[in-house]
Amino acid sequence: MIAIYDRAAAGLSRTGDNILPLAARLVFAGVLFVYYWNSGLTKLDGFGLSSGAYVQIFPKAMEAVGYDTSQLSLFHTLVVLAGTLAEFILPVLIVIGFLTRFAALGMIGFVVVQSLTDLFGHGGIAHEGTLGAWFDRMPDALILDQRAFWILALLVLVFKGAGWLSVDRLLNARVADRAA
Repeated sequence: MIAIYDRAAAGLSRTGDNILPLAARLVFAGVLFVYYWNSGLTKLDGFGLSSGAYVQIFPKAMEAVGYDTSQLSLFHTLVVLAGTLAEFILPVLIVIGFLTRFAALGMIGFVVVQSLTDLFGHGGIAHEGTLGAWFDRMPDALILDQRAFWILALLVLVFKGAGWLSVDRLLNARVADRAA
């Protein structure tokens, strides 16, 4: 009985190695791609960064300078520019499966920084239910519950790669063909 179970489990593991990364990318595309794309769009004003981008990323600093972006440092501008570019580039890389592990790792960092900004920069920590708590029978807290699932899907991509239907796989196959 155990041998039958072990053979079945081994088959599921092999199948999972192919399906799970693709499923994680499809879930990311269906749940988060448009979310991040629209968030990136809110940070643009014509061909430059909007003042709203600075408010979203540095809310307390913007308040301190009376919402005058010219009073912020080059550091602030570079962080806002990098964050805005990340909201466009990293999701596209994940969806097409190109540099997937790197892009997923970048998105994990982005989600962590986004969560900390939401909690401490925008004051979400002061509102009951925003942070949430694990093991509390309520699965809908904005930070701990929802973003834990986001990070779980991204961790699948970090550890398993993009899967069989991806640019990464296509490029790896070409490299292997040339090496042979």
